[in-house]
Amino acid sequence: MSTTNAPHPVAAGDRPMPPVAWLSSVALCLVIVGGIVLASDAPRAAPLGLVTAFLIVAIALMVMAAGMLVRIKEFAWATFGVVFKWALLAYVVVSGMIEFAFVHDHTRGSSLVLVTLMLTVFALSVPTTIAFTTARFVDPT
Repeated sequence: MSTTNAPHPVAAGDRPMPPVAWLSSVALCLVIVGGIVLASDAPRAAPLGLVTAFLIVAIALMVMAAGMLVRIKEFAWATFGVVFKWALLAYVVVSGMIEFAFVHDHTRGSSLVLVTLMLTVFALSVPTTIAFTTARFVDPT
C-alpha cells in the first residue's frame, strides 16, 4: 500500500487511470476482425473499404491511448518500459512470422499493405495493454 496526504491510504491499483488498456484492446479486436474479414474472402478480392475503416479506427484508438498514457503523472514508467520492451520484442517476432506467411502466400498490393498495418497495430497494442496493466499496479515511487 502506498500512502498519500489523503486521510486514507490509496493502493497503487486504486488510483484513477485513463482507459489505456481498454482502448488498445478494442484496437486489437478491430484489427483481428479486419484480418478475419480479409482472410475470409481469400482467394477472391476482399472488401478493402471495411477493412480500411477498421484499421483507421484502430489506429485512432492507439493514438488516443498513447496520448492518455503520456499524460499520466504518477506512474511506474520504469516497470512499463521493461515490460513493454520485452512484450514488444515477442510481438514483433510473431507479427513478422505472420507477415512472412502472407508474403509467402503471394499476397500483394493493397491487401498486403493493410495486413502489414494491421500487424503493426497488433504488435503495438498487446505490449501496450500488458505493460500498462502491469505498471498501474506498481507503486510509482
